[in-house]
Amino acid sequence: MPRWITSLACLLILFASVAAQAQTRAWIDRDQVALGETLTLNVETDDARAGPPDWSPLDKDFIVSGNSSSRQVEIVNGSASTRLLFAVALQPRREGLLTVPALAIGSHRTQPLPLTVTAAAPPARAGSAAFIEAQLDDETPYVQQAVGYTLRLYYATPLVSGQLDQAAPDGASLQRVGSDLQYTRQVGGKRYTVVERRFLLVPERSGPLTIPGARFSGRSTGGFFDDMFGDGSRELSANGAPRFVTVRPVPAKAPQPWLPLRGLGLRYVATPQGVRAGEAATVTIEARADGATAAQFPEIEMPAIDGAQVFAEPAQTDETFEDGRPKLTVTRKFSIVPTRPGALRIPGPRIAWWDVRAAAPRAASLPDLQWQVAPGATGNDAPAAAAGDAGSGVSADEDASRLPVVRGNARIWPWATAGFALLWLATLVWALQRKPQPAVQPGRRAETATAAPPHASLRELKRALDSGGFDDVAVVLLAMADPPAADLDAVRARLDDAAQRDAVTQLQRARWGDGDGPAARASLRGAFASGPRWRGHEVGRAKEPLPPLYPDG
Repeated sequence: MPRWITSLACLLILFASVAAQAQTRAWIDRDQVALGETLTLNVETDDARAGPPDWSPLDKDFIVSGNSSSRQVEIVNGSASTRLLFAVALQPRREGLLTVPALAIGSHRTQPLPLTVTAAAPPARAGSAAFIEAQLDDETPYVQQAVGYTLRLYYATPLVSGQLDQAAPDGASLQRVGSDLQYTRQVGGKRYTVVERRFLLVPERSGPLTIPGARFSGRSTGGFFDDMFGDGSRELSANGAPRFVTVRPVPAKAPQPWLPLRGLGLRYVATPQGVRAGEAATVTIEARADGATAAQFPEIEMPAIDGAQVFAEPAQTDETFEDGRPKLTVTRKFSIVPTRPGALRIPGPRIAWWDVRAAAPRAASLPDLQWQVAPGATGNDAPAAAAGDAGSGVSADEDASRLPVVRGNARIWPWATAGFALLWLATLVWALQRKPQPAVQPGRRAETATAAPPHASLRELKRALDSGGFDDVAVVLLAMADPPAADLDAVRARLDDAAQRDAVTQLQRARWGDGDGPAARASLRGAFASGPRWRGHEVGRAKEPLPPLYPDG
C-alpha cells in the first residue's frame, strides 16, 4: 500500500477521534495570570454517566481548591440532553509557560490548555489596603479599532459598600462589557480580593489619547477596636493612574469599509446536497472576527446570481470578551431558488479587513459553489420561467396585465368566431338549466368565481402551480374536494396530512401579501405531488369566536 494512503488513513482516524470528543471540553477563564493569582478551570461533558474528573494531574503545577459541580438538562424538539459542568480554582506554583494537563472524565479526555504565568505584582503595593490597576489590549490602536480595557480593583479587607468609577476619555467611546469577575490574588505575600471590570474602548480620532484614572471609594469592615469603639467599618479609597494611548490614523492603502481586526475567518456551515429548479436551497455562512463588535462588522452579503433568486435572513450574532478584547461570531442563512435546471455558480462571499498586528490589508473569502440544478418535481423550471414566454423575457405578472397579442394565420378567425358563438349558446342553455346557487357571503372572496370543473384533477393542480396565479391554485384546490369546499379553511380542515395543511396556510399568506410566494409555491408542489390526502370522514368545523387570521376575501 502506498505510504500516502497510510498517512491519509491515520489522519482520518485522528480527525474522527477528535470529533468524538467534541462534546467533552475544558477551558480556563484567563490564559495569563500572575504568580499568586487564582483562575478557574471548567470541564463540561454531555456524558450523563461520567463522574467528576480526575484532578490529580493538576497537583504538579497547581494548588487546587474550590471544587464545584452542576447539572443542566435541556429539552430540544422533544429530545432531552444532560450536561455536567465541573469547576476548580487553580493557583500556579511557579512562573513561566505552564500547561493545564489533559484530564480524564469517564471514557473521555480533555485537551491540554496553555497558560502563561507572570511574576507577582510589585511588593510595594502589598502595604495598601486597596489599589487599582488598568490594562490595555493595544497601546497603539487605529482609529475605530475596538480595544479591550480591563480595570482591576484590589482590596485586602471585606467590603461593606463601595463604588468604582471610570470616566470616559475625550475623543473615544468607553462602554462597559459583561459582568464583573471576582477572584483572589497573592501580592507581596498578602492576599487580595480582585474585582475585574472590562470595557470596550473605540478611539474616534487619531493622535494622543488620555484615559483618566479610575477612582474607588467605599467602606470596609474594621478591626477589633473599630468594632468596640466605632460603627465597625472604616473608609477605604484608591485612585488609579491615567493611561496614555497613541491612536494611529486609517492607512491610505486600507480597504474600505474600514475594518481593523486581529483575525477574521469565514466558513460554510451548511450547503445543500441536491438542488432542484424552483425549490429553495439553504446556504449558511459563519464569520468569526477577533477584535470587533456586531455594530462594527459589515453584513455578510451574497451578490446577485444569474439564474437564481436570493433571499437573505437576518444575521445572528454572538459577542464575547476573551483574552482582554471583543470577539464576534456572525451566522447568516441564505435561501437560493434556482430558476432553471443546469449548471449554476454561487459566488463565495469576500470581506476585506485590516490586520492591526501586521499593519497590512487582508481579505477573507470562501470558494464559489458549483451546483448542477436538476429539473423541478414536475419536470419544469421555476414558476417565473414557466409562466412567461421563453423568449420574451417578460414575467408572469407582466404578461397578466398585458393585452393578448394576435399570432398565427388570420384566416382562422371566421371559424373561431363561429366556434365561440356555439360555445356561447351552449353556455346559455347550461346556465338556464342550472339551479340557483347561494350568494357569496359579504366580506369573503368568491373563490369559485374562476371557472374550474368540479372534482378537478391532480394534473390541473400542477398546471395551476406551474403557470397560474395563487387564486387559480386556490380554485383548483376547492374543486378537488368532494364535495367542493366553500373556502380554503374548509380545505385545510378536511386534509389529513400536516404538510398539506401547512402548505395551504402558506398559500393563504402568499395571497394576502404576508408570505413568501416562491416558498409557498414550492411547498405546495412538494406536499401535493401525489395529490391531496383527505380525512376518512367529513369533520365539521366549529364556529370560531374570532375571524381567521388570513381570510379568503
